[in-house]
Amino acid sequence: MPAVSFQELIASTSASAVSDDRLPDGFDHVETDSRQVRCGDLFWALKGERHDGHDFVDQAFANGAAACVVQAGQHIDHDGLLIEVDDTTAAFGRFAAWYREQMDAITIGVTGSVGKTTTRHMIHTVLSGRFSGTQSPKNFNNHFGVPLSLLGIAPDDEFAVLELAASGIGEICRLATIARPEIGVITRIAPTHLDEFGSIDNICSAKGELLEALPPSGFAVINGDDDRVLTLASRAGCPVIRVGEQPHNDVIATNVVAQNEWLRFRVGETDFSLPAVGRHHLTAALVAIAIAREIGMSDGEIAAALRQFEAVPGRCQIQRIGDWTVIDDTYNASPASMQAACEILGNWQHGHNTILVAGDMLALGDESEQYHEQLGRTVAQSGISRLIAIGPQAANLAGTAKAHGMDAGCLGACRDLTTLELLLDCWLEAGDVILVKGSRGMHMERVIEHLRTLASRRSTPTHSLRHVA
Repeated sequence: MPAVSFQELIASTSASAVSDDRLPDGFDHVETDSRQVRCGDLFWALKGERHDGHDFVDQAFANGAAACVVQAGQHIDHDGLLIEVDDTTAAFGRFAAWYREQMDAITIGVTGSVGKTTTRHMIHTVLSGRFSGTQSPKNFNNHFGVPLSLLGIAPDDEFAVLELAASGIGEICRLATIARPEIGVITRIAPTHLDEFGSIDNICSAKGELLEALPPSGFAVINGDDDRVLTLASRAGCPVIRVGEQPHNDVIATNVVAQNEWLRFRVGETDFSLPAVGRHHLTAALVAIAIAREIGMSDGEIAAALRQFEAVPGRCQIQRIGDWTVIDDTYNASPASMQAACEILGNWQHGHNTILVAGDMLALGDESEQYHEQLGRTVAQSGISRLIAIGPQAANLAGTAKAHGMDAGCLGACRDLTTLELLLDCWLEAGDVILVKGSRGMHMERVIEHLRTLASRRSTPTHSLRHVA
């Protein structure tokens, strides 16, 4: 970030007190992790669920912080420069909003129940075919992550794609007030975080807050094939572009073919090829096409950029591990994304066995059992060769798949990772296609690690001692 003066910091955050009138010239980096502080950085003491940044002010100064932003009333005893604010989280948002206004980049906000990260990354990939820009790192999409993403915008960036998430009504509104996006995207409405939202209607209402935040001079791009998303269009005070396969949309995909590691389709007179696993990537691609067209890119430029797309780690990322094709979709899971996973394996061509390794879908509240039974039916009907389930709902999931016709010998319900690993060791054969998926709390990336270990073990030649008489 360009240098910011302490006077600008104090004014933008409405700081209530400063421990020293002799202010340094300024700073060009904000850090929220005291371990990462370097000489001259500004350390912002945020209160998270697990850690309170105020406990690490001494470490931040020891690492060379020029100053620390702290919350009034913390009674921190240190000779270093302390900038006191009413609430460090709220002040962080105010400072990020001020910083965003200093930058010329077009800001794009992406929300939805599923597909936010892939869509954000797809937009960034396509727009980077002509423009310079940035995107939210990792999953920086909450009241901490969005301000950090904004502070990552450089003066020469022409666009910034930000992911906006919520676990309750009003959160998208607050994030949009900070980010002030000119372009808004809603990917899909689906049952996620039901334990926090309470109902899918509340989820829908919360996502619609993004459209209300857009300026009249901006525009929205929405999934026109999702009936719930369509109902939100009237909440926008700007043009709304609908994308999808149905004829009522403004950007329509035809001739759609999802074959193993490629997704191919046509929009108008242009053919597009996307190196991505699964038909569910289509919405993200159409959103990127719609935005790119609106800001002046040609279909030829867009098609060339889409061919450069690379999956985000943990989100339908293809890996060659040993003799197997592994689809690493371990980052998270919901009923909608699990259905997409079943479609991928059910449509896979030229594989030996297709195996779904499924961890529980969490945060579904009282409807958890119902959604896992629904997944069991989908697995049985999709033509997947084998299912290995792990978690409290594993028996329910596998039992439902069996009840709907899947052979019991092709099903495994595991209570722990050790049992799952043993079952994989017995079942895996050369040429198998394995998709690994589960909610974040299930830590399904451990299965990917085991597959690497197993592949290495199988590739190591065994030696025997020959007895010489």
